[in-house]
Amino acid sequence: MTPWQNSILCWYDEHRRELPWRGISDPYRIWVSEIILQQTRVQQGRAYYERFVEAFPTVLHLAEATEDEVLRLWQGLGYYSRARNMHTAARQIVELGQFPDTYEGIRSLKGVGDYTAAAIASFAFGLQCAVVDGNVYRVLSRHFADETPIDTTLGRKHFSELATALLPSNRSADYNQALMDFGAMQCVPKNPDCARCPLAGSCSSAAQGMADAYPVKSHRTKVSERHFAYVVVMAQEGVWIHRREAGDIWQGLYEFPLLEFSHEPNLSEVANHPWVKAHVPQGAAFRQVASRLKHVLTHRCLWAEAFVVRLEHADVAVPPGMIWVPLQELEDYALPKLVTLVAQKAELIP
Repeated sequence: MTPWQNSILCWYDEHRRELPWRGISDPYRIWVSEIILQQTRVQQGRAYYERFVEAFPTVLHLAEATEDEVLRLWQGLGYYSRARNMHTAARQIVELGQFPDTYEGIRSLKGVGDYTAAAIASFAFGLQCAVVDGNVYRVLSRHFADETPIDTTLGRKHFSELATALLPSNRSADYNQALMDFGAMQCVPKNPDCARCPLAGSCSSAAQGMADAYPVKSHRTKVSERHFAYVVVMAQEGVWIHRREAGDIWQGLYEFPLLEFSHEPNLSEVANHPWVKAHVPQGAAFRQVASRLKHVLTHRCLWAEAFVVRLEHADVAVPPGMIWVPLQELEDYALPKLVTLVAQKAELIP
């Protein structure tokens, strides 16, 4: 074992995090944990993992669930395509008769990329696969002062090959976990404590005092803005909601009637919108309950206004594509985090 490998494993033996998906070889539960932890911090992801495997303890339970049941448990995690892909992949696995036990077989599952396939192959089946996530990119690029951009095809291939070359033949699964924990706990993104790092003596970027310069990216993704106005239509102790369709964010989740603008709309613009005029009786009183609610996605910043209008007459037709749900049942529907906040501002849910 090389000094690098030994240092990483010794650090891990002392500092490893005790997590419910570690120390097991169940590929289903390892898969669930890896999908949840994409774009999610461990502290938040742990609670979701425990609820998820309690509701769906096996891949068969997940395969037999409805999409609404899966999305309801995923509510608040974001990136809902992860949940839909898992649901599809669970049905693939059931059709296969068992969880795939090769890297290629795992990689063929819906929504499973190189990283997740390598993680399951390593942690569940003990295969010699290097697991490369954001933490690993950071540790390797800093240690070797490697300026190869990590957000390019060439860069991803380069660091995958480097990680594979450094993978020990013994304790490879522990080593993979160790490298990720080391990046999450010691070699952190901002202001790493290089003076107390066990790898400082061999770290090129630390020697240069340039740890914060790594990893290198070729460009920054431009963030676009969208402006939403939610119209919470209350009628007979219930509200109108609809299910979002494919082709946009939050596919399959539910929300209140949504109007989208190119700018921050005011109450008059909302009340006079063609959709409102077509479906809300003239003279209905609008009340603004929230302004400039901010919700940040990977490449988008959403700004939302929220308005409540109460219908006094019971004979107003529910618009096509909408459903009426009693207030006490609203929390049974999977709502995006932003829509949940709107519901709270409108005092529909606690």
